[in-house]
Amino acid sequence: MSDQYSAVGYSSTSIGMGSKPAVLVVDWQLAFTDPRFELGGLARLHAARDNTAGLLATARARGIPVAACFTAYCSSKDMPLWKVNAVRKEFFYGHECTAMDPKIFHESDFTYCKNAPSMFFQTPLITWLVRQNIDTLFVTGCTTSGCVRATIVDGFSFGFRVQVVADCCGDAEEGPHNDTLRDVGRRYADVIDRAAAERHFAAVGTAVGAPDRKA
Repeated sequence: MSDQYSAVGYSSTSIGMGSKPAVLVVDWQLAFTDPRFELGGLARLHAARDNTAGLLATARARGIPVAACFTAYCSSKDMPLWKVNAVRKEFFYGHECTAMDPKIFHESDFTYCKNAPSMFFQTPLITWLVRQNIDTLFVTGCTTSGCVRATIVDGFSFGFRVQVVADCCGDAEEGPHNDTLRDVGRRYADVIDRAAAERHFAAVGTAVGAPDRKA
């Protein structure tokens, strides 16, 4: 099959990984991982959530910063015009579906609420990243074709090196997941797997409790 994108110069370089990474965790809240909720019974998301939990354990052990978000609203008055039924019915402050999945949550993470698809839109995330001199974002979460993609595009737009951890991202169906990874990989980001991310964390991180290598 011909690839007209490559023929005209898409995917012509790699982004690469810098020396100051952070992990971004998009919407691993109970709404997407607990079968009690309308969106919570998707097996593809459960597998990606479990991979993310493993990646986060490695990141924290190496002192790599983690930012995690959930989506919630005060009322329909401050909610965008979502076409997703469960969001309109359940995604309100205090609803159990907005709690972070216990496999993901850690008190050391920067955890906050967002109210748009991107982790960046009108949130403190960019300040948190800049204050720590972060240069590389390892993006995880759900859904790949929705809020993950929006976060990838904004991370790219702010000038970060974006690495999408494919097996730590999930979508309702394989097609949109793969299509999104293929498309952002042509334009905005490198698409990698959990093992590659963990090798980088081992190379640039410092074991928690160990002396700072710069000291």
